[in-house]
Amino acid sequence: MIKYFMPILEIKLVPDPILRKRAAPLEMVTEEIKSILNDMAETMYDAPGIGLAANQVGILKRLIVMDCSKEEEDPNLIKMINPEIVYSSEEKEELEEGCLSIPDHKSIVIRPSKVTVKFLTVDCKTETLEAEGLLAACVQHEIDHLNGVLFVDHISRLKRDIILRKVKKQIRENDK
Repeated sequence: MIKYFMPILEIKLVPDPILRKRAAPLEMVTEEIKSILNDMAETMYDAPGIGLAANQVGILKRLIVMDCSKEEEDPNLIKMINPEIVYSSEEKEELEEGCLSIPDHKSIVIRPSKVTVKFLTVDCKTETLEAEGLLAACVQHEIDHLNGVLFVDHISRLKRDIILRKVKKQIRENDK
C-alpha cells in the first residue's frame, strides 16, 4: 500500500504577493511559534527542501528552518527566530539555487561565501552561526525570503524573466 503525505503547511508559489513582503520580527518565543517552526520543518522535509522561510507558508514572521545535511548524514535541523546576518565575507561563491516557491527552476547565484548569523533559538537564547558553502547560501537565501527577496532577484534580468515566464505558463497549464 502506498501512503501519501501532505505537507502540514501550504507552500506559497510565485507570484503570490506574500513572497514579496517583509516579515516582522518576533517579540517573544511562544508555544505557538515553536509549533509553527515544527510545522515548517515537517513541510520542508516533505517538499523535499533544505530550507524554508515563514513567508513561504504565508506567515509574515521572521522564522526560518534549514537542514543542509547530506542524505548519508544524520539530520541537522536548524530553527532560527529573527535571524540577522552580522558578517558577510568579501569572497564570493557561485552555487546553483532553487526554491520551493519557484518549483522546477534553478540558477547559479553569486553570494558571499561565508556569513555569520545571529538569531534566537526556541529556548530564547541568542546564538551565532558561522556558515560557509551550501549552509551559507541557504541561510542567505532564507533570510532574503524574510525580506521579500527571491533568488531570481540575484540573477540577470533575462534569466529572471525566462524563469518567471515559464512559471506563469506552468500555472496557466495547471489551472486548465
